[in-house]
Amino acid sequence: MHTPTDGGHDLRHHGDAELREAGPGLTDLAVNVRAGTPPEWLRERIAGSLTGLAAYPDGRAARAAVARRHGLPPDHVLLTAGAAEAFVLLARALPAARPLVVHPQFTEPEAALRDAGHRVGRLLLPAAGGFRLDPAAVPADADLVVLGNPTNPTSVLHPAEAVAALARPGRTVVVDEAFIDAVPGEAESLASAVGRVPGLVVLRSLTKTWGLAGLRVGYVLAGPETIGALRRAQPLWPVSTPALAAAEACSGPRALAEAAAAARAVAADRRHLLGRLAAFGELRDATPEPRGPFVLVRCARPAGPLRLRLRELGFAVRRGDTFPGLDGHWLRLAVRDRRTTDAFADALTAAGLV
Repeated sequence: MHTPTDGGHDLRHHGDAELREAGPGLTDLAVNVRAGTPPEWLRERIAGSLTGLAAYPDGRAARAAVARRHGLPPDHVLLTAGAAEAFVLLARALPAARPLVVHPQFTEPEAALRDAGHRVGRLLLPAAGGFRLDPAAVPADADLVVLGNPTNPTSVLHPAEAVAALARPGRTVVVDEAFIDAVPGEAESLASAVGRVPGLVVLRSLTKTWGLAGLRVGYVLAGPETIGALRRAQPLWPVSTPALAAAEACSGPRALAEAAAAARAVAADRRHLLGRLAAFGELRDATPEPRGPFVLVRCARPAGPLRLRLRELGFAVRRGDTFPGLDGHWLRLAVRDRRTTDAFADALTAAGLV
């Protein structure tokens, strides 16, 4: 279904809201940041950058490191203060008469487009189809299409071929790959296709795998003309020196090897989570093969009271009804280690789920 209305969804609600003003001891299953991060070596690299704070930030080394990591020229890279800034820049700097957001997905891209004065269309992927993308369902006149891959909150990993099929003359295709490094081998990533697929823009974040939400660092991969337009919309020195140090460090061989190992661990922990959830007939996994560091589940009963009861039992989970295309029966659960998952399963039993 394609509709330009917001449907009453709170597009500015995010998982961290579940933790605000929380008491001590609340286990976080609401925010999709890898536990135990940032690692000590990364903290040391960031701390080491503090001696250079008197100078204005110089992003050349970080930009070159990101470019090498993806096999792209530096003029295909724009460093940003997190992916959230990138969404704002795209909304303000790129011409779009008929922007379209594919939902359910992260709501910040649509919020940024609306704030920039755009009338935003929606393509709602149906739960009955496993929230899978059909490129033919995207209206031909959409000149800016935004899609997450793997998608938050559905955990669907769309085939790169299907996403690339969205490209056509006069259209910008924005792919939010904030969680792709949690997928073993970064399967279905289109980062290396930037510059070859017309109008392709790929967004990356260092928040999820490296636990840097408080540092605000991410980047855009796109053709030089698009990167130039976004840079002109950016304020001077938008990325701090510590954030630049993190971007450079997280693009090196050691970081990539650690991220690959973490992705394999997430896949194993996700299988364990799904196995424990299968014991509760009132919960249904929404995605036949979830690939993100989170899973989306549908509750037979309204999820609001269950979410509050789980909070009383010490677990914060992400409500699903703020995502267009979902209602009050949905919850998103972050993948955690097996001990945490087993404790969560005990909480579901204590909450009365069967």
